[in-house]
Amino acid sequence: MNIIQRFNLTGSVAVITGGGRGIGRGIALAYAEAGADVVLAARTLSDVEGVAEEVRALGRRALALTCDVNDSEQRSALVTQAREQMGRITHLVNNAGGAGPNDPLTLSVERFEEIMRFNVSSAYHLSQLCVPHMREAGNGNIINITSGAARYAQTQFSAYGTAKAALSHMTRLLAQDFAPLVRVNAIAPGPVLTDALNRVLPVAMREGMIKATPLQSLGEVEDIAAAALYLATPASRWVTGKILEVDGGAESSVWPG
Repeated sequence: MNIIQRFNLTGSVAVITGGGRGIGRGIALAYAEAGADVVLAARTLSDVEGVAEEVRALGRRALALTCDVNDSEQRSALVTQAREQMGRITHLVNNAGGAGPNDPLTLSVERFEEIMRFNVSSAYHLSQLCVPHMREAGNGNIINITSGAARYAQTQFSAYGTAKAALSHMTRLLAQDFAPLVRVNAIAPGPVLTDALNRVLPVAMREGMIKATPLQSLGEVEDIAAAALYLATPASRWVTGKILEVDGGAESSVWPG
């Protein structure tokens, strides 16, 4: 196999949560370009239907499904429909997640637990549901989208940072449990210029973040998609249980304090 062939996903079927926009959309299109069929899941069906059309335009099959990953029944239905309609499941990208800054004295414990469920428990359950299908297919791959916030000590991120740190370490642990047939890795992005970030990021704040980043730019969706493609393909066949930091070289938070 030559080196370019190692980046091929022909014959794969990937389930991607949060697949309707931003990083999820970028990963879906990258996988389709590499030959994968894609199952796109999000709470808003119109978002994933649009991405599904883009995937089909690249010559691959696409299935758009509604799924709120906070709901265990919807998670189960997602995996069941993906398997029944696509014939197999070989890849899972746990991309849905997130939370904003918080004051630890005012954020309720109930909201803290909701953030943990959204970012960690949902990924755990979807992995649990998909791995038997991956083993049936003969191999599999799971990628969790965590965050640089998982390793930075910074104010106002006690909920989100804790959730993403838990997701990162769960990645390492599940990699041991699911080897050798299923690899489990994570990507820890720094600030990525998605539409969502653009809406809340004033120009002065953006310039400050760029100045604090060694590579002097914020991330683009394609930077994360390229990393996800590497971790999904045979190019990374000897990589599991690792957290790939894609953050412009930042060794501390560039988020304004």
